[in-house]
Amino acid sequence: MKKQLLFISCLIVCLLFQQCQNLSKEEKTDVLPTRIFSQYSIYTEKIIKNDSSIIHGLNLNVSKATIVKVEQQSPVVEKEDTLVFNYQIDNLVSYSIKYSLQNDSLEEINVWIYSNHPDSSAVIFKDLKDYYQKKLPNPIEDKGYVVYNCVQGERRPFVVSISDFSTPNKGQINLVIYKDK
Repeated sequence: MKKQLLFISCLIVCLLFQQCQNLSKEEKTDVLPTRIFSQYSIYTEKIIKNDSSIIHGLNLNVSKATIVKVEQQSPVVEKEDTLVFNYQIDNLVSYSIKYSLQNDSLEEINVWIYSNHPDSSAVIFKDLKDYYQKKLPNPIEDKGYVVYNCVQGERRPFVVSISDFSTPNKGQINLVIYKDK
């Protein structure tokens, strides 16, 4: 009887070791996704999304259907001339994007970024300034506002405005991109 109990105990221990070994192999195969903007915080990267657009994978003058396709989620507000999407990155940072359209053409992108940690919003604000400085040089900066004007080639001119409305307790950044008329 003792031999059987010893054998069963050894078998259980061996199975546990085997299971632990399998779990560690699974963990090792998980690969972190390649970062597009490793020079910026993960928050800024999730907001910008890619380098071939103005913001969040979109440019001005796109249609409502293109916006919905790129966003890949249902808007929280959908009107003929407005789409609003809300995103929660983690427990510290969230953002809301409002797209304003005219004749089914994107005219303005208004992004509000909220942070429960002022240091996070300071990093995001600095990252956004740096990102747009590289794309659109010669900003005008005054009292927490940074404005970039774009008149490039055959593109219609547009303006990027970044404002920091953060308090000592909460971070709040506004990014507005609109056609310069």
